[in-house]
Amino acid sequence: MDIRPLMRALGACFLLLALATAAVAAPRPQYDVTYTVQFLPASDQAQVTIALRPDTGRVTQMRLSMPQDRYTQVSGDGSISRKGGTVTWVPLAGKPSKLRYRYRISNERAGGGYDARMTTDWVIVRGDDLVPSARIRATKGSDSRARLRFVLPKGWTNVDTPFVRSRDGKSFVVTNPERNFDRPIGWVIAGAVGTRRELLDGMEVSVAGPKGDVIRRNDMLAFFNGLVPEFKRAFGTLPSKLLIVSAGDPMWRGGLSGPRSLFLHADRPLISENGTSTLTHELTHVITRIRGADGDDWIAEGLAEYYSIELLRRADLLSDARADKAQDWMANHGKRVKTLTRNRSYGPRTARAVQLFRALDVEVRQRTKGKRSLDDVVRALIPLREVSREDLREQVEKLTGAPSKVLATPLLD
Repeated sequence: MDIRPLMRALGACFLLLALATAAVAAPRPQYDVTYTVQFLPASDQAQVTIALRPDTGRVTQMRLSMPQDRYTQVSGDGSISRKGGTVTWVPLAGKPSKLRYRYRISNERAGGGYDARMTTDWVIVRGDDLVPSARIRATKGSDSRARLRFVLPKGWTNVDTPFVRSRDGKSFVVTNPERNFDRPIGWVIAGAVGTRRELLDGMEVSVAGPKGDVIRRNDMLAFFNGLVPEFKRAFGTLPSKLLIVSAGDPMWRGGLSGPRSLFLHADRPLISENGTSTLTHELTHVITRIRGADGDDWIAEGLAEYYSIELLRRADLLSDARADKAQDWMANHGKRVKTLTRNRSYGPRTARAVQLFRALDVEVRQRTKGKRSLDDVVRALIPLREVSREDLREQVEKLTGAPSKVLATPLLD
């Protein structure tokens, strides 16, 4: 018997397997990005530098969203052009290149209060604004290795971000697993700042605020000690770090979530008189990162408010009786709402959405004989990020085996 054809076939198979293995094992092209932020309190600005260093990959173009009233003095290596609120940067081909600009920090909201502010002693600002969104052209399949560094004014002793520090402690390691280009998004605080930290369920929790402001750092950490395990049980994996930034007037008197971070005004109670919690509400946004599709903002806001009651109850921070009273308050607050369809959900509309999710949780539990709950629905929605009512209906049907009667409501017509 001539075994040569068999040997040739086996050889071809081994070759294909080796090629496939090599393709899987081949590292992705990479390039380095270093963000350097220097705060300039005298001018209420930050001097920002984006430094690119090619390696096995490189960036060939960046188109940054830079409104001219806030981003000025744009310069750098290579070609730079500006059209309206867009800056197009073409770095030097195959060489290290830098883009420099200034960003005006303090911003007062239309309703009063600052959502970004710099004084002679401290700054609170979003990294999303320091480094604006950008469209990147780069080597196909490439990935960035990003670091964030700060140059602090004299007397400023501390800085914190949603990212963990590098091993040498001189920078922060910027990671965003969902994107190839890592940008330092989330809240940033620096200056004469006091910080308390704890490691809870594998997540580093930092609570930071300006020295001199009455910041309940230890109270918040004690609050989180019971709450973080419930977040993990409800939603699964937690971020490696969570930063809570807090300050008093004239900062905006509410809560604002961001990636792996949030701002909470120092005067906001941990638990409100009606049994809800701004802190828990914003944490739900931070951890799930669910946002509503057009017309369906009620999904994100309703879930956050529902869990602001439910997770407090599970953590024994609210008694069952107090949690039921909070739900009764929500039912009364939203009873006149006829539709949930709006691009922004506030007040009574969010309260009505809470009642819908409460009924949906009961429906899911009954149909699955207690094996599934609204938690499982939310876990299925988290990877989608932007969620529509159709997505919600689809996931409920997958879990229960039948269309939801609760979601077949005129509120969603």
